[in-house]
Amino acid sequence: MNEIYLFGDSAAQGIVLDESENYRVSRVGCIRLMRRSEYPIHNYAVHGYTVNQGLESFRNLRTEPGNICVIEFGGNDCDLDWDAVSQDPDHFHDGKTPLAEFRSLLKQFVLESRARDLDPVLVTPLPLMSGRYYRWVSKRRDADRILKYLRNDPESISRWQERYAIAVRYTAAECGCHLADVRAWMLEELDYPSLICEDGIHPNEAGHEIIARKAMEHFPHKG
Repeated sequence: MNEIYLFGDSAAQGIVLDESENYRVSRVGCIRLMRRSEYPIHNYAVHGYTVNQGLESFRNLRTEPGNICVIEFGGNDCDLDWDAVSQDPDHFHDGKTPLAEFRSLLKQFVLESRARDLDPVLVTPLPLMSGRYYRWVSKRRDADRILKYLRNDPESISRWQERYAIAVRYTAAECGCHLADVRAWMLEELDYPSLICEDGIHPNEAGHEIIARKAMEHFPHKG
């Protein structure tokens, strides 16, 4: 099987939230599980990275032609500056990477990977649990002000994030590249809430096992 260069955020890095509400890299993260099944993955995912940071990392990395480039972003790109939201809920706050810019950078990532004779694979962001995530970002902030910005509807966080998942799917179709629709895979699980940490955004270790299994089903090891 060809070598796999993976660029992404904490989901690909294998970050989970432990019982003390501290983030740590799991020993059974999805990529580690795939490596144990002899998937040759070079993991350059970093907690908190946006697509712009991932692209810069890619540009600074030497790659060998004829291999695979997996691009997994959106979760941080869509996120808001919650301090700013809680301080000023009456004005619009855009994502860390505005949607049009996200689409442009994602397409640029695909084009630059192909220019290096790599086969790009785009990955959709995982669906978040809006209620949990609202409670998480409201800690040590003004929860009422944040709720005011959300028009008293925490589910609007999920709808906001969905736009970025749609952008990933659109870019894959526009560029004619492979899509790993992890978002759809996970939503097929009826017990999906049980697969997400209490912060509402990171898969727990059971969730990582599901992601690894489904990724290997969709992209079987060819030896």
